[in-house]
Amino acid sequence: MLVGFDHADDAGVYQLTPEQALVQTVDFFTPIVDDPYTFGQIAATNALSDVYAMGGKPLTSLALVCFPEKGDLEILERILAGGLSKMMEAGCTVVGGHSIRDDETKFGYSVTGVIHPQKIFANSGAKPGDLLVLTKPLGTGVISTAIKKGVAEPSWIAAAVESMTTLNKKAADLIASKGYGVHGMTDITGFGLIGHAREMALASNVSLRLFSTEIAILPGAVECVRAGHIPGGLKANREFAECVVSYEGKIAEDLTTLFFDPQTAGGLFISIAADECEKFVAELNGLGIPARTIGQVTESAKPLIRVM
Repeated sequence: MLVGFDHADDAGVYQLTPEQALVQTVDFFTPIVDDPYTFGQIAATNALSDVYAMGGKPLTSLALVCFPEKGDLEILERILAGGLSKMMEAGCTVVGGHSIRDDETKFGYSVTGVIHPQKIFANSGAKPGDLLVLTKPLGTGVISTAIKKGVAEPSWIAAAVESMTTLNKKAADLIASKGYGVHGMTDITGFGLIGHAREMALASNVSLRLFSTEIAILPGAVECVRAGHIPGGLKANREFAECVVSYEGKIAEDLTTLFFDPQTAGGLFISIAADECEKFVAELNGLGIPARTIGQVTESAKPLIRVM
């Protein structure tokens, strides 16, 4: 076992040979959008992300399905078709799965990938002096909550869906092919930006500075916060992790709230050598990835995370 759950990494890594290891992860959840096909796409994108976050290449997947006994099978068919479309885009073969009857629909995948044992990007590799890059904007949690309440604007939904159905494949492939000086990596999902930043800081024995004005936010996310469309996960994230955060300067409460927003199929959070960051971000942007430099790694100190 090369990577387990010691530092809350995104996936487990198990070595097979001196040159090959397996990357394994699993994720499934209840619908967060109304359209079944789109839900399937989001679930697949989310499950695949943990393999990309480790630097791996997805290879095979198993579908996990919970569906009502008297549910419309056409809906299930659309969910499966949406998931398959993203697995095909990733070059990941769906080799089977398992389904059970359940009053509440749930869907996702167990994904297995491959990686070289010496080329793993864990969340424990961040080094003082590195810069921090985030490849997607925040806000899918609050917008999904607004969708469930039937109050989300169409433009908000469109932007959130585009983000949640965009694979992290291009960014992962760029890192693998160009040999950029990436030291640590994770993806921003259920624990929100601060939660996953905390994991990286603790695992790497460093502290982090986050530049609040550089963190991209999805259209409508601030409006959702102001209207009170706050998911339970956001509140839990804040209660758990805000104790390691200090805020410096005037930062709007709406914005600090979104730093704890649980993301679905969120972006990669990357710790990279400072002298390579500008070129790296420019190349990501050239691929259509809205990456930004949002922070800096410092020597370990208190507070663990400073938001400026």
